[in-house]
Amino acid sequence: MAYFSETRHDLLDGVAREFLHLTPRGRRLVAIEGLDAVRAARFADDLAATFEAQGQTVARRSLGDVDEAKLRAETIEPFRAGTLDGASDPDTVLVVDGRRLLNEKVRGIWHFTVWVLAGEELPHAGVNVIVDATLDSHPRRFFYDYCALPPSVGELR
Repeated sequence: MAYFSETRHDLLDGVAREFLHLTPRGRRLVAIEGLDAVRAARFADDLAATFEAQGQTVARRSLGDVDEAKLRAETIEPFRAGTLDGASDPDTVLVVDGRRLLNEKVRGIWHFTVWVLAGEELPHAGVNVIVDATLDSHPRRFFYDYCALPPSVGELR
C-alpha cells in the first residue's frame, strides 16, 4: 500500500470499512467525483489501494467526462458481466472516478458514492460520503445539512 499520512490513512480506512460493512460481497460499484478532477482521481486511487489492503479484489477506472450510454456500455455492463479487464472475480469492487458520475441519470448505478471537496464549493447533495481534501495530507469527512437543498445541487452539466 502506498504511504499516506496517518490522517489520510484513517479517513480512507474508515470509508472503506463503512462501504464493506454495507456491501460486503458481489460486484460492487463505487463512484468518486469532485470539481477538482485530480484530487478526485487521487482519492479514488488511494481508496482502491485501501480496499486491496483489506483483501478486496479491485478494478480501477478513471473515466474523465462521462456520457451515460458510453458509461453503461463500456464500463458498467462489462463489469456486471465479469468481462471488464481485472474484474472477473464475482466479488470485485470497481472504483471509478470521472465527471458527471453522480448526475441524476446515473446516480442509481452506484452502490456507494464519494464527493471530494477542494475548496469552498457546495458538495453534491446525493452522495454517501463527502471528503474535504483541501489539505491533501489531512483530508476530513465533511457533513453537510441538505435540508434546504434540492438533490441536484452539485450536479455537473
